[in-house]
Amino acid sequence: MTLQSLPAPRALTAVSADGTPVHVEVYGPEGAPAVVLSHGWTCSIAFWTEQIRALAADHRVIAYDQRGHGRSPAPAATGGAGYSTTALADDLEAVLAATLGPGERAVLAGHSMGGMTIMAAAGRPAFRQHAAAVLLCSTGPSRLTAEATVVPLRPGGLRSRMTAAVLGAKAPLGPVNAVSKKILKYATMGPASAPERVEACARIVHACPRGARYGWSQVLAGLDLEAGLRELRLPVAVLVGTADRLTPPVHAQVMVDALPHCTGLVRLAGLGHMTPVEAPEAVTAQIRELTLTYLGVNFSALPISEGS
Repeated sequence: MTLQSLPAPRALTAVSADGTPVHVEVYGPEGAPAVVLSHGWTCSIAFWTEQIRALAADHRVIAYDQRGHGRSPAPAATGGAGYSTTALADDLEAVLAATLGPGERAVLAGHSMGGMTIMAAAGRPAFRQHAAAVLLCSTGPSRLTAEATVVPLRPGGLRSRMTAAVLGAKAPLGPVNAVSKKILKYATMGPASAPERVEACARIVHACPRGARYGWSQVLAGLDLEAGLRELRLPVAVLVGTADRLTPPVHAQVMVDALPHCTGLVRLAGLGHMTPVEAPEAVTAQIRELTLTYLGVNFSALPISEGS
C-alpha cells in the first residue's frame, strides 16, 4: 500500500501563519469537485492512499502532511506555539488558501488528529469560506486519555495517567517487525485486520519522527475542542469503528449530539481506529456521498445558514 501506483501529484508548499511550510499534493482533474484530506497523529499523506486512488478519477483530491509528519518539517518553535491546535488550524487555512479559488468549496475529511484540526479551524474565515461539508472519521473533541481503552484497566485516574504515559512516550518505536506490528494492531486496529493492512499502517506510523510524535502527543493529552465542534455549522457526517481503542464510539456520540447539522453516524462493526486503511471503501463512500450532495451543480445556489 504505497503511493507509487498513483499518478504523479501536483506538489506545492503552503506556508502557515508562523512560517512553517506544509507539503501538499493534489490529484485528479482541475475543475472537478474538491476534497481535502487531513490525516491523523503519526500518519502522512500515504495514509489516504486508497481514498486518493478511488476519488482522483473524478475529484480533485488535496492531501497534505501535518507539520512534523511526512514531508512537512517540524515547526521552528518547539513550545506551545509550534505544537498546538492553533497551529493545526493555521496549517489547514494555509492549505485551503493555496489550493482553492475564492469562494470555491470543498468537502473536508479528517481522520483522528485531522478531524481535530477541522474542529480547531471551524471558526476561521477561510474554513467557513471553503468548507461545504465535513467527514469526522475516528476522532474526538476532548477527554482523549480519559476515554481511550488502550490500557486494559477500569476507567479512572490511573488508566488516564498510564494512557498518557504510553501515548506520550519519547522512546523510539524501533523497526517494523512481528512484535511491533502486534502492538500496533492491538492499540489501533480491529482484531480481524488483514496482515497487509497492519503492515501498511505500521510502516506509516514508524516513519513519523520521534520529536513530532511526542510534541503532538502532548497537545492531544490536553485537548479540548468542544467549542470548535459546536462551531461546525455545516453538514457533518461522523464515522467510527466499534473496536476503536484510541477514540472509542463514546466520542462519536458526543459529536453527533453537539453538532448543529449532523448528517448521520456510521458505525463500522469490529473495526479499530485506522478506518481509512481498515475499511477504505466505506470511508470513500462517505466522502463521495458528501461531495455528491453538497458539491452538486446547484450547490452554490443553495442558501447558506448564517455563520456557516
